[in-house]
Amino acid sequence: MMGVLNHLSTLLLLSLLPPALSHVVERFSDVPQCKTFFLDGTTPNLPGILVDGTVKDQNRYKPICQKYKNTYMFATLYDTTNKIPVFSAYTFSGVGKREKRPDTWMIEPQLDGGIEPVMGLEKQGVIYTHQAVNQDYDEYGKDKKVSKGHVFPKAFAHQPINQNSTFTLTNAVPQVQSFNEGSWGKMECEVRKILLKQCLDNNGQPKAYVVTGAVPSDNNKLNNRVNIPDLMWTAYCCYNNKKKEWMAKAHWGENQEETNKQVLNPHTLSELYNMLKQHYPGDGDVQVFPDQCPRGSSQKEREKSREREVGSGDISRKGLMKCDEDCKCVSW
Repeated sequence: MMGVLNHLSTLLLLSLLPPALSHVVERFSDVPQCKTFFLDGTTPNLPGILVDGTVKDQNRYKPICQKYKNTYMFATLYDTTNKIPVFSAYTFSGVGKREKRPDTWMIEPQLDGGIEPVMGLEKQGVIYTHQAVNQDYDEYGKDKKVSKGHVFPKAFAHQPINQNSTFTLTNAVPQVQSFNEGSWGKMECEVRKILLKQCLDNNGQPKAYVVTGAVPSDNNKLNNRVNIPDLMWTAYCCYNNKKKEWMAKAHWGENQEETNKQVLNPHTLSELYNMLKQHYPGDGDVQVFPDQCPRGSSQKEREKSREREVGSGDISRKGLMKCDEDCKCVSW
């Protein structure tokens, strides 16, 4: 009788966990639904890490097909040594209802030997050696002036179910708070406006492919465990149905404290690839998107793009803002 009660108690506790599933796989292509987060199913090329869809060091780097409430939401390549994502890839499909939620972040049990493919809360008494945990951030983040920074941002997720799926520590890096709320957050919100207006499919609905990543530091760590990245980068590519052409842009910024009102200007994909190549110098080229995404643009186009995102002339006159995770911005 006692055994039956214990079994029922276990089932009850499991039922209370967030009903999220995520699959740790060998290749993103192992899960057909996971391929849809990459344009044409083509994963990024990062020399020495991920080449032609194959992870070069499968003991260290783990592809995760993030699944929440029976739906695949996005894809993450996770670095179990640095305990941060290399990147998260996702599709932007518009902005829907926004809801407040508890600041509760989940972990991925499969990264530390768990057999159940259930993204859930940390278990008391379990030591997680291959991923970050809440304690790393909650107890040590203040000293480093960092907090949990979304890689796939909540602001880019469509409905509350999609938004909730982003709250896993396998989709977070230690991000300097003033950078997160300052130039990075402002850039995300400006890019979101562009995606909503320009990245429209044949039905007039927003659709864009986005990849966001982090470049790890040499030895800057949170709680002597979790790498605090030197730099964060993001890029998008979409088909502009009005102009009948593909368009793409990239941004990056240093993960450091901001005392001035800084702006992250847009860059071409070629500029992003050249920058990332300095950090991933292995054999082969860096490429985030397939060839239909334009790598460059004319000087005139770059100037227009900068004007759209940050304005021209006196930047302070444009009223620089700091923005939260839902793109609610206030003047500095």
